[in-house]
Amino acid sequence: MKKTRRWTAKLREWFGFQEMHAPDVREARFFFVIVTLVLGGTAALAIHSIPALREPARLIPFVALMLVHIALYWLSPAFMKSTRQIVIYLVIQAVLIFVITLFPRDFSVILSLYPALLGIAVGMLRGERRGKRQVILTVVIWLGLVTSNLLLIHGSDMLWTWLLFAPPLTLFVVIYVVLYMRQVEARDRAQRLLHELEIAHAELAEHAERIEALTLAAERQRMARELHDTLAQGLAGLLLQLEAADSHLDAGRAGRAQGIVQQAMARARATLAEARRAIDDLRARQLSAPDLAAAIRDEATHFSAATGIPCALDLTLPDTLPPALCEHALRAVAEGLTNVARHAQAHQVEVRAAEAKDWLTIEVRDDGAGFDPEAALSRAGHYGLLGLRERARLAGGTLEIDSTPGAGARLTLRLPLKKRKGER
Repeated sequence: MKKTRRWTAKLREWFGFQEMHAPDVREARFFFVIVTLVLGGTAALAIHSIPALREPARLIPFVALMLVHIALYWLSPAFMKSTRQIVIYLVIQAVLIFVITLFPRDFSVILSLYPALLGIAVGMLRGERRGKRQVILTVVIWLGLVTSNLLLIHGSDMLWTWLLFAPPLTLFVVIYVVLYMRQVEARDRAQRLLHELEIAHAELAEHAERIEALTLAAERQRMARELHDTLAQGLAGLLLQLEAADSHLDAGRAGRAQGIVQQAMARARATLAEARRAIDDLRARQLSAPDLAAAIRDEATHFSAATGIPCALDLTLPDTLPPALCEHALRAVAEGLTNVARHAQAHQVEVRAAEAKDWLTIEVRDDGAGFDPEAALSRAGHYGLLGLRERARLAGGTLEIDSTPGAGARLTLRLPLKKRKGER
C-alpha cells in the first residue's frame, strides 16, 4: 500500500498535478476523461467505417499514434512550467494530429481531433496569463494548420464546407475555454482570498490577545496609581495628623490636638469620598483651573497644619486647563508634600505652579535632608514617584527629581498644554 501511494505521488508530481489544488485536479481529470472518450470514440468509429483503415499496416500506427496523442493530453500539466514547454507540447500534438489524419483521410476525424488541440492550446496560454494577442495568434495558426491539412488530404473539395464550419466551431471552442479558465481563475482568487482571510484572522486574534494583555497591564498600572493617590496618600496624611495630635496631647495642648483631630476626621471623610469615586469609575473628579488652585491651597493647608512646616505658594495658572492635566498636577503636589512630611525633616517648603511656553510646570521644593532619587524610585513598596513618572509619560511630559543628601530636594513636573505631534 505504501509503495502504491509513493508511486502515485511520483506520478502526480511528474504529471504536474502535485502543484494543483484538489478541485483543479478533479476538473482536469474530468476533462481528460471526456477527451479520451471523444478521441477513442472517433478512432473506433473511423476504424469501423473505413475498411482501408483496418489493414494492419495502417491500423497499428493509427492506434499507436492515437494512444500517444491521448496520453499527451493527460501529461499536459507537466508542460505548464514555462512558455517554451507549452510551445513544444503544442507543436508535438499538432504534428501528431497531422500525421494521424493521414491514415483515415476522413473529414470527420479532422473535425474531431483539431478542436481539442485548440481548446488545450487556449487553456494553457490562459493559464500562463498570456494576453489576447497570443490567443489570437494561436487561433490563426490553428486555422492555417487545419486548412493545410484539409487541402493536403481532400484538395479544395471540402474547403467550402470547412469555411462554413470554421467560424462557429472556432468561436465556440475559444469562448468555452476562456469562460472556463475565468471560472477557474475566479475560484483560485476566492481560495487565495479565503486563505489570506484565514491568515489575517489568525493575526488579528494574536494581536487582540496582545492588545488585551497590554490593556490589562495598563489598567493595573492605572489602578495602582489611583489606589496610591487616593487611599495611600489619604492614609499617610491621616497618620501624620494623628501623630501630630498625639504629640500635642503629650505636651498638654489638648485644644491644639482636638483641632488637628477634627482636621483628620474631615480628611478621612474626603479620602473616603475620593476612594468611592475611584471605585465607581477609577477616575478622580474632573478639576478645572480654579479648582486646581483651590485644591493645591487645601493640600498646603493640611500639610502645614499636620507638620507645622510653613508652605509658600506661588500659583500662576492659566484660565483654562484640561481636566487630565489638573489631576496630574494635583497628584504631583500631594505626592511631593507627603514625601516632605514623611522623610525630608524640612523647615520650609515652596510650591509653584506656572504656565510657560505652552507648558504647565509644577514644582515642589524643600530645604530638608535630601535623598538619592534613583534609590527612591527603585525602593520596593514606595510607588508614589514611580506613579508620577508614569503620569508624566502618559501626558507627554517630563518628571525631574533634583536632590542630593543634605541639600534638600526639588520635584518638577512639566506637562504640555497642547497635544504634541503624534499624540492622540
